[in-house]
Amino acid sequence: MLSIPYPTVHPPTRVLMGPGPSVMEPSVLDAMGRPTLGHLDPAFLEIMDEVRVMLRAVFRTDNDLTMPMSGTGSAGMETVLVNLIEPGDRVLVGICGVFGQRMAEVASRAGAEVVKVEGEWGRALDPDALRKAGGGGLFKALCLVHGETSTGVLQPMEEMRGIADELGALLIMDCVTSLAGVRVEIDSWGVDAAYSGTQKCLSCPPGLAPITLSSRAQDVLSRRKAKVASWYLDLTLIGSYWGEERAYHHTAPINAIYGLHEALRVVLEEGLEQRWARHAASSQHLYEGLGAQGLALRVPTEERLAPLTAVAVPDGVADARVRAALLKDHDLEIGGGLGPMKDNTWRIGLMGAGATKTHAELCLSGLRSVLG
Repeated sequence: MLSIPYPTVHPPTRVLMGPGPSVMEPSVLDAMGRPTLGHLDPAFLEIMDEVRVMLRAVFRTDNDLTMPMSGTGSAGMETVLVNLIEPGDRVLVGICGVFGQRMAEVASRAGAEVVKVEGEWGRALDPDALRKAGGGGLFKALCLVHGETSTGVLQPMEEMRGIADELGALLIMDCVTSLAGVRVEIDSWGVDAAYSGTQKCLSCPPGLAPITLSSRAQDVLSRRKAKVASWYLDLTLIGSYWGEERAYHHTAPINAIYGLHEALRVVLEEGLEQRWARHAASSQHLYEGLGAQGLALRVPTEERLAPLTAVAVPDGVADARVRAALLKDHDLEIGGGLGPMKDNTWRIGLMGAGATKTHAELCLSGLRSVLG
């Protein structure tokens, strides 16, 4: 037994400019410190209803089944896939980064026959490659990452509904790093199911995963032959708690939902169009500053994901040492690369409250100092 108790936690203040978590909205942290209610308290149920209304607005959808799951963005991914996929289903997954790989892995664990379309890391997928991989056959789902966090690539989605229709498939989209940072149009793009995370462009702490399902996806869910493999993530159960029945499922993370409520309120108060423009402007400022320092970007201009910029580490420069120096000397965090981009790429996030020219300048100044 310890004779001296640990002191109260006092973490250092960092400027979070990696792939997430992002800079938090102060009002979100304030909201999370308010009195905890019971998960069936009428006052809390009213907050839940408001969260669903605001989430629909941010997703740009009228989907009734729209809510946050208790868990991070990966829990959102698993929720969507295990609810809509059954053993033996054929699923087409586009892969040009870590999170496409993860979608394929989760679909495989759900029992799907997974067909992978693999593209170059740092580039968007070619729609024709998806068509060819389908080979004229039918699939249960076409799964795509809209904003690939591991590479900084934005996948154009406007053509994908037509491809999904050719395949007879549901269209499933990962928008973990794109929601509230770039244009996301669930209904007009014909997306059947999407998931996100709170810790990126929503500027909310990690721990919740907003999801939304179209009426077509809900119909597929209702006609399952077997129960959803995960009890905790079963939307037929948790949906009854978030819906009119208010049936107990699990104790909701009350204070985290307060935080999401405030984060969504802030997003809608700013306005989605204005927020998307702010992310684009701050990222453009970063691009220009990096170019002035002779640093190259990994992704072509038209395919860049504004909230997450992939930068090539110059030859002869030690990736980890630069990131460690930024953290030690400037209290500034950026991310390293993953997969084939490990050790040769920096990932710089300008997300949510951190998507400002001031934050871009902090990063540029820090890099100038460290790189000399």
